[in-house]
Amino acid sequence: QVQLVESGGGLVQPGGSLRLSCVVPGNIFSISNMGWYRQAPGKQRDLVAAIPRTGSTHYADSVKGRFTISRDNAKNTMYLQMNSLKPEDTAVYYCNVNPPARQYWGRGTQVTVSS
Repeated sequence: QVQLVESGGGLVQPGGSLRLSCVVPGNIFSISNMGWYRQAPGKQRDLVAAIPRTGSTHYADSVKGRFTISRDNAKNTMYLQMNSLKPEDTAVYYCNVNPPARQYWGRGTQVTVSS
């Protein structure tokens, strides 16, 4: 069973920042495409940002210029730096990892943007 360990969610005021982390088992980290998704209450789960094993990152239009996805190969960790947060960014954020022919999800971490 592959376990993805997410952290970094919480309550933040509009305009604030958070950094999400997802620790990935070392045996799949380097061979995986990865990304962050989010799901707000009553809505579908949507892609926020993706970082492939090689190649360019991808962002949803709603977060371009505010969020940055990255991966640290030495720490087997993927990050999502979220700046200039808005109330509409409130959601449960999920780590997603895709080694060849497989897909794994984290349990999710709550991000709430509110004054």
